[in-house]
Amino acid sequence: MKNKIFGLCLILFSFLFLSFYHVMRKLKVGVCSGIENMDVVINSGADYLEPGVQSFLVPAEPESKFLDNLAKIKGKSISIYACNSFIPGSMKSVGQEACHDSILKFAETAFRRAKKSGIKVIVFGSGGSRKIPDGFSKEDAKKQFTDLLKKMAPLAKKYGIMVVIEPLNKGETNFINSLAEAAEISTLVHDDNIQILADFYHMMRENESADEIIKYGAYIRHCHIAEKEKRTPPGTMGDDFSSYFIALKKIDYKGRISIEANWDKFELQVKGAVAALQGIIQKN
Repeated sequence: MKNKIFGLCLILFSFLFLSFYHVMRKLKVGVCSGIENMDVVINSGADYLEPGVQSFLVPAEPESKFLDNLAKIKGKSISIYACNSFIPGSMKSVGQEACHDSILKFAETAFRRAKKSGIKVIVFGSGGSRKIPDGFSKEDAKKQFTDLLKKMAPLAKKYGIMVVIEPLNKGETNFINSLAEAAEISTLVHDDNIQILADFYHMMRENESADEIIKYGAYIRHCHIAEKEKRTPPGTMGDDFSSYFIALKKIDYKGRISIEANWDKFELQVKGAVAALQGIIQKN
């Protein structure tokens, strides 16, 4: 009798453990939007918010402006895990007008404020900043960008920030358009605080296979998602993202995924988009 009870207890414990493990392993879902929409995002069922560096951390603005923003999110039931829209297009990362000293000063302010906000990840997309000017060598631009990130990495480490390079489609910039190119830069920088992001929208626009996620999985620390044709949120047109999530599972991805989309009516769409993404994750 005791053995039977012990066996039943063991089965129950295993079931509870596996259920708990499944919950803990489920990818957390975020929404890219401003803090003015935080309550809407909370009500959508998302796990976190991802606003812009320039709108939330406001590195070009006085500290008082940032503290005002910080006060607006105090006591909210979800956090800000990451920020995107990092470097303004007017501050050039590459080319004849590259201004690395100004960018590094801007970045350090952003990182310091990010730490104060509990933010872990800064997304380096910034297609305007890193666009290679006409007539400028791509190899020279690669060296410039790598040198910038080598100088930025110690600042990121100082404040506990992970900078992720975001490949963008060629319609948005002419430099770093694939996971392979982003991973190459990360390898050249050779610092744990400079990794990469996989954005399924940009990957689909560039006809980039989900197999690239497996190939460069060791570098991927954050993900974005939207549908291919009009950058609509998941569930709008019914795009099939299953291959990307299968690839994430194969690399044992432990990061998070944010919806970065074009919205017609944010307040009406975001809950359905979050539910759609959570359904895709559960299915795959």
